[in-house]
Amino acid sequence: MYRFLRTPRWWGINVFVLLAIPFCVFMGTWQLGKFEDRVDSHREAERRPSASAEKAAPLESLLPVDKETSGRSAQARGRFGEQFLVPDRELDGRTGSYVLTLLRTDGGRSLPVVRGWLPTGAKAPAPPSGEVTVVGALQASENPGTKGVHAAGGLPEGQLGMISAASLVNVVTDDVYDAWITLADSPAGLTPVPAVAAAGTGLDAKAFQNLGYTAEWFVFAGFVVFMWFRLVRREAEASRDEALGL
Repeated sequence: MYRFLRTPRWWGINVFVLLAIPFCVFMGTWQLGKFEDRVDSHREAERRPSASAEKAAPLESLLPVDKETSGRSAQARGRFGEQFLVPDRELDGRTGSYVLTLLRTDGGRSLPVVRGWLPTGAKAPAPPSGEVTVVGALQASENPGTKGVHAAGGLPEGQLGMISAASLVNVVTDDVYDAWITLADSPAGLTPVPAVAAAGTGLDAKAFQNLGYTAEWFVFAGFVVFMWFRLVRREAEASRDEALGL
């Protein structure tokens, strides 16, 4: 009754099943590993002391920004220059703007410094004159996928949609760091902007998406086994009926 399993057609089906099952298991295990990596990164980020609690390190020693240096307390010295507003940024449920000022460092490059958050309609305070030392949480440049980014363009002069060297290169002549810092202590009239977790370290929707893919791949593996048994049973019943002359 099961002689059909030796036919070329069923050899192809059996080979497909033997390859599909370990492939699905491998992909499910890989997605589970990605989720576990995110969990570990999240735990490490939670155990890391806050930027205000640790000693500030020189900016250059923390570059380039990665998962380890993102959020670290960075220190830079220079003179404030051009200032911009980064609109449509939420803080504590309210919409306003980040006040971003370029700090021309002693090394000649400019560092974007978010001095604080400003309510909509309020006037941004002027930056201090003379040489200053700033301390804040180091952050990676934003990209079009970052929450709150206005990537469509068309903003008025003096406003930026994204905090990054790529967005500043078209509006300033300075050589800009591919990073920025947010001050822990903002001047009067501004609210400090909290640092955000580095990309790939938070338990966000994308992390749980990996967990969902894990379940999907294992379901696929079970479905392959189920369909193989179903096809075998149907073929066996057909062979039996044929043998009985039905």
